Amino acid sequence: HLFPLQHLDDDTVSGLNWITEDNVQRSLSQTTKTARKPYCGFKQQTLSKREQVEQESLLATLQWPKPPDGKIAFLQSSDPAHSDFVIVKPSGFFKVGDQLEVLVRMKDFQGKAKQYGGDYLQARIHSPLLKAGATGRIVDCHNGLYKVFFTLLWPGEVKVSVSLVHPSEAIQVLLRLREERPDRVYFKSLFKSGRYSETTECNICLPGDSPVCNFTDLYTGEPWFCYKPRKLSCASRISHAKGGYQKGLLTQEESLFFQSDVNIKKAILSSGPDSVIVKPKVFPDLSIMDRAEDPRVSPSGYYYEDQWRSRTHWIHHFNKSDDITKCLEGKLIHLFGDSTIRQWFEYLTAFVPDLVEFNLGSPKNVGPFMAVDLKHNILLKFRCHGPPIRFSTVFTSELRYIANELNGIVGGRNTVIAITIWSHFSTFPVEVYIRRLRNVRRSIIQLLDRSPRTLIIIRTANVQELGPEVSLFNSDWYSYQLDSVMRKMFSGIAVHFVDAWEMSLAHYLPHNLHPKEVIVKNQIDAFLSYVCPLQT
Repeated sequence: HLFPLQHLDDDTVSGLNWITEDNVQRSLSQTTKTARKPYCGFKQQTLSKREQVEQESLLATLQWPKPPDGKIAFLQSSDPAHSDFVIVKPSGFFKVGDQLEVLVRMKDFQGKAKQYGGDYLQARIHSPLLKAGATGRIVDCHNGLYKVFFTLLWPGEVKVSVSLVHPSEAIQVLLRLREERPDRVYFKSLFKSGRYSETTECNICLPGDSPVCNFTDLYTGEPWFCYKPRKLSCASRISHAKGGYQKGLLTQEESLFFQSDVNIKKAILSSGPDSVIVKPKVFPDLSIMDRAEDPRVSPSGYYYEDQWRSRTHWIHHFNKSDDITKCLEGKLIHLFGDSTIRQWFEYLTAFVPDLVEFNLGSPKNVGPFMAVDLKHNILLKFRCHGPPIRFSTVFTSELRYIANELNGIVGGRNTVIAITIWSHFSTFPVEVYIRRLRNVRRSIIQLLDRSPRTLIIIRTANVQELGPEVSLFNSDWYSYQLDSVMRKMFSGIAVHFVDAWEMSLAHYLPHNLHPKEVIVKNQIDAFLSYVCPLQT
């Protein structure tokens, strides 16, 4: 069988390159250290020098501290119940704008101080009565201690919360799974001719010697394969769907690192005061908004009275459906991505009476979807991103890559595009995600080149509820790694960000893959504030 390679920017080689499977296996065994499956699409990327340098630097920034060599017994792993945190100057004088520093001290199940880092923590400050909250910046000191820095953004009593998402020992398991088991979520396709049909397994990467159908995209070079049906041709594929989740991924010992009420998203308590009193600023300054939008400003915003206030741009709150209609009048809005941006489509069509969904006969929750307001000339569309996508069932004809869709958009000042792509990539090596973003980014740059007034917004990843199962496929740690890649790859381009990550982490509601309506409303407010900025 022949397998195409990722094709390149015009400045390197034009067209596709082909390679036979035997070559692939030979070259793989020489170059990769980990035991890979015989054929994996993400290893066959021929990158230009620039792409290679970028990819290596992205992968380098994702390096995560490792525990010392050898297996760590469960009792020596991080235990949130024995660990604690202290506020560095709990009785100090704090005013709005100051930094608050917190020290987290990790211990194991025997109460012994940890000597190495690599635990994944989440932290926030909040004032429940004010419905205020913000996230903190965590620094790993690599010796069992962690510093957390918060910017105090509102006056009043401000409480600190820290939780252990995963101990460092669990992160090593997640790393192993990501590299060695990219097949742990599998997909399937239905092939049909007349009354006869067959279903086969599909993925970016298929093991073994059975014949495969090569559905690699000709434009982007995105790889996708299905095992060949016994009797039908590859051309008879009619749909894509998620197949399922592999079981039995962990050893007995490893599974101890993933226990719901023990070491997954478990609070770490303070050994002293857990709150400080913050005084208002004497002279409120307005210069705080002068900063250019940078996807890496931390924190990018905060909640106050349940409303998200960004620190990089003014957010206008769209509380009446008329305000949204006025903002979107004459606009064509494309939403591309997974179910977390489909929530935007659902929110807007539910909240704005004039925006009526037009029934395209698409499968529920899958799409594509379209809503129209004829009176105000608004067209809103949603389409899911290309595979890997764990939706059931997407017709092959509707299975399209965002990059290719963007190439078909004229653009201009009345075109708004919002994209999110993260959750369905968490089970694959990061190179797979980097390639996808490179393709999307190339199309965005070309679109902005031909139509500079097109508005493009990226919705980041968000945190979610985690248990022993979900952690192995969709852990916040995977999402966090992908999200930091996305922010780096899209910084310096004329796109805007809706920081769904901080908006889900800073809020008091329990974490949820599909954040509740109050959070979605705040995302929509941030989104629409880019579409219709307040004239200041």
